Amino acid sequence: QVQVVESGGGLVQAGGSLRLSCAASRSIFSIRSMGWFRQAPGKQRDLVAAVADGGSTNYADSVKGRFTISRDNAKNTVYLQMNNLNPEDTAVYYCNVVLTSVTFGTREVWGQGTLVTVSS
Repeated sequence: QVQVVESGGGLVQAGGSLRLSCAASRSIFSIRSMGWFRQAPGKQRDLVAAVADGGSTNYADSVKGRFTISRDNAKNTVYLQMNNLNPEDTAVYYCNVVLTSVTFGTREVWGQGTLVTVSS
């Protein structure tokens, strides 16, 4: 059973910065990708950013130029550096890890979510 632990959420003023971290426990699975989704009240959960095992990244248009995702493969950890935050970034941020195994196929694991609140 792979566990994912998030940290780094909180309250920040508009224009400020926060850094989210997500660590996945080691397992027999290989990590295919790690990323962050967010869900604001009354809205669906959407992709914010993701990084594949080869290092390629994908960002939502709304965060391009402000957020940076990075990954430490040795630590099974993904980071999301969020700069120039605005109130529209307020949401619960969820870490997402896609795992793969020759024997067991592909699985997806979600973190418990961390709240980011940006005040105007």
